[in-house]
Amino acid sequence: MPGMSMYTLSPIPADLIHGAVELERTDAGLLPQRLPAWALAHCPDVQLALAAAQPSGVRLAFRTTARVVEVLVLPTKRRYGKMAPRPDGIFDLVVDGKLLQQASAPGGKLLEIDMISGATRVHPGEPHWLRFADLPAGDKTVELWLPHDETTELVSLRADAPVLPLLEGERRRWLHHGSSISQGSNATHPTGIWPAVAAGLAGVDLFNLGFGGNALLDPFTARTIRDLPADLISLKLGINLVNTDLMRVRAFGPAVHGFLDTIREGIHRTTPLLVISPTWCPIHETTPGPTMFDGKAMEQGRLLFRAMGNDAERRQGKLTLGVIREQLQRIVAQRTGTDAHIHYLDGSALYGAADNAHLPLPDALHPDAATHRLIGERFHAQVFADGVFGQRG
Repeated sequence: MPGMSMYTLSPIPADLIHGAVELERTDAGLLPQRLPAWALAHCPDVQLALAAAQPSGVRLAFRTTARVVEVLVLPTKRRYGKMAPRPDGIFDLVVDGKLLQQASAPGGKLLEIDMISGATRVHPGEPHWLRFADLPAGDKTVELWLPHDETTELVSLRADAPVLPLLEGERRRWLHHGSSISQGSNATHPTGIWPAVAAGLAGVDLFNLGFGGNALLDPFTARTIRDLPADLISLKLGINLVNTDLMRVRAFGPAVHGFLDTIREGIHRTTPLLVISPTWCPIHETTPGPTMFDGKAMEQGRLLFRAMGNDAERRQGKLTLGVIREQLQRIVAQRTGTDAHIHYLDGSALYGAADNAHLPLPDALHPDAATHRLIGERFHAQVFADGVFGQRG
């Protein structure tokens, strides 16, 4: 760019990257990971690895007087069989808490996924420069939120003024764990996922461990949460356990207790801890899993989910969302006798049956963009503004 002096950072310093557990060095640059390598090694599951590498909640964050910021990124697009191509991921540029600009990175790598066999194939691609110009004058906090559902390698950063890392401890850190709903499925941009909406309204620093299909009470996830610094922790549990038909009532209670015990082992003995039961999902309120793709809908290029269990299987100990809400409420009530800092929130208070009547789940499982905002606003009102996370402690 003639006449403009640009400061270039390549590789991008780790202290500018927020929301990642680890940074994996690749041939192109840095790949933010939301689970540590040792945890992924404990579960060689393709879907888990894919979800952990998708940078939901991850952003570049710094202070600067720059009017122009450019970032070189290498995205990985996904194609599922005969389904229509997915839209390019969105990058949100937030300045002093306000969303000012959005951009996408076309091209990049291509990951082909066979939805029946699970087989994958990666095609190489080239990185792309994103340019954000005409930023407000003066000193400011800039955050570039990466796409919540598109793997993104960070190659280089340049700006027309120096960039400085944010000061540690300026905001409380909220660490949240959940399913694809928490990761942001069916949201349209990264600051539109419900945890980001709630965090923005509350002015807290989000660390999002929402993993599509993988909120499964895995011990390595509990150990990861245990060892990460956080001022506030929330766990949204249940839907994936029904989706996968992973366990019965007998195993569920001890698994939840073990998950909570692990989190409380280290630095988080008194950290406010909120257990959230599932939001409303009609196909699994009384019907157990597993959840399967609707084959006829897929032939028409639509994504739709169906519950494959039947209501009578509850007598065999199979889990439904109603059963899980009852169990989680009971478990948290039991633990409050020895843990004054644990709390329970019924997820249907964030999105319930009445909401489903006018904001139905488009694929029968995941909320749309408007519903993500509704859930985020309600979570802020019930948990941050007037609830257990409302006071600094």
